Amino acid sequence: MKTLIKNGNIVTAVDNYVADLLIDDGKIAVIGDRLSMEADRTIDAGGKLVIPGGIDPHTHMELPFGGTHASDDFNTGTVAAAHGGTTTIIDFAVQYHGESLVQAVDNWHRKAEGKTAIDYAFHLITTDLPDERIPEMKQLIREGVTSFKLFMAYPGVFLVDDATIYRAMKVAGNSGGLICMHAENGIVINEIIKTALAEGKTAPKYHALTRPTKAEAEGVHRAIAIADMAGSPVYIVHLSCSDALEEVRAARDKGIPAYAETCPQYLFLDYSLYEREGFEGAKWVMTPPLREKWNQDRLWQGLAGNDLQVISTDHCPFCFKEQKELGREDFTKIPNGGPGVEHRMSLVFNGGVVGKRIDVNRFVELTSTAAAKLFGLFPRKGTIAVGSDGDIVIFDPDAEATISVATHHMNVDYSAYEGMTLRGVTKTVLSRGKLIIEDGKYTGRAGDGQFLRRSGM
Repeated sequence: MKTLIKNGNIVTAVDNYVADLLIDDGKIAVIGDRLSMEADRTIDAGGKLVIPGGIDPHTHMELPFGGTHASDDFNTGTVAAAHGGTTTIIDFAVQYHGESLVQAVDNWHRKAEGKTAIDYAFHLITTDLPDERIPEMKQLIREGVTSFKLFMAYPGVFLVDDATIYRAMKVAGNSGGLICMHAENGIVINEIIKTALAEGKTAPKYHALTRPTKAEAEGVHRAIAIADMAGSPVYIVHLSCSDALEEVRAARDKGIPAYAETCPQYLFLDYSLYEREGFEGAKWVMTPPLREKWNQDRLWQGLAGNDLQVISTDHCPFCFKEQKELGREDFTKIPNGGPGVEHRMSLVFNGGVVGKRIDVNRFVELTSTAAAKLFGLFPRKGTIAVGSDGDIVIFDPDAEATISVATHHMNVDYSAYEGMTLRGVTKTVLSRGKLIIEDGKYTGRAGDGQFLRRSGM
């Protein structure tokens, strides 16, 4: 099927111009001025931005955690992502202790197959990597699962020791893979938590107060140091604070290949939400926690100066009723995570471009292009060029919308950004040339998305 998009302001990470484009057989076939080719569908994008589909490289659909599981599955979560202009996610498969790496990825293939509204790939959370599993890691990299997440937090669940981190980084560095690090000093944090509970401090705010920024900064410093010793690049996930950013900046200034992402919750929300009356603060219990508001300006500066390369969501929603309420008497039992995949693009545009912190090219880079390059999807994804996939978002820079649980499409009973009005709204979305969002309405079907085999670094 051929789709002709006319009169749009095409924006990539490096370009900004008015032109038409033709999508044929799922790929961008022609870009030019006043195209008059025959097409099955013509879309007038006059007055709107035509941008590459967003890539969210950090989501957790159906993730089991804390005795429950994330409330969005691969269908509801990817439909919500599409509504917001995201056309690719990279989700996290989980290897449990003693499990084969290949089996872990296969398990997540079964979760996602036939459900997704958009294209998807996997990182692999790795919890067990003895020498005999190293060939499996190399096999997965060859098969297109090229990134692996390791944890310095959650002792007894996900945490791995420094030797395992070094081993994984050494293999990845030699094989074209990339290690993603959840960087916090989880051992020290656990001791702080034990003290808090012994003192009767059980309210949601103590989730934040027991996870100081110094613990995150120490983890980032250690992760980068180990990567440097292993001769490997490293990617820090969900960086939340100035202390941790300073560690990344210092490493990059020395030429160390350290990369990092932050998330909208750390750019727009802050610790004060934990001080709300009663148990409401549990809505924002996530790891890392929300920080003091002054960190937000530092993070925006990091994004503008390329010390931070990507904005992801860490989308991992749990309903307030029944799920978050598991921790009413003990903050450590509140499932960690929050919703956000649907609103990332508009939040970043409003706070960044409208707020004059970044320009529109950097907006595209942060929400699509940089992730495509880092995770082996570029130029198939992340740009508008002849031969690239027809993942196109028609984005109205002047339209406004108010975020609300009453209108969002995520399968969760609250919004982390309730009542926030944003300028910049996704209107139309094409995934490999197929129209899946038209005037804000979903027109696709489950299974439209394809699994993406990625190349190495």
